[in-house]
Amino acid sequence: MPELSQETERGRAVQPFGRFEVTGPSMVPTLYQGDWLLVRHGGRIRPGDVVVLRHPFQQDLLIVKRAVERREGGWWVLADNSFAGSDSNDYGVVPDDLILGKVRFRYRPLGADQRSPLAVLRWALSAARPVFWERSVSRRLRAR
Repeated sequence: MPELSQETERGRAVQPFGRFEVTGPSMVPTLYQGDWLLVRHGGRIRPGDVVVLRHPFQQDLLIVKRAVERREGGWWVLADNSFAGSDSNDYGVVPDDLILGKVRFRYRPLGADQRSPLAVLRWALSAARPVFWERSVSRRLRAR
């Protein structure tokens, strides 16, 4: 069930970005265990965006899900991997005040064995990428 290891939230109001580590499989293939996320706090959420939010029943737990559609009372959020995590099918609509921000970028940390220049170049080309909303994914998720 846990999705993110919680970095400190002190200063979140003054800092527009936060950094979080993914610790669960519910967003595979978009995000993997060990990925780090750069999250823009606040801002407008659109259907298809990957967001970080507080779990509705355990608000000290931060999770990452895809915002699928706006409904009365908040957002309907779903896991990209429906077999490995809970989502709005379990806890319903998530109120706006529980959504911390939108994921803008993800990267995989450099491994201890990746020290050669070629290994670093391969890591740089494959491990870091922006996270965009995907219209095809959001349509697929709404159809479930």
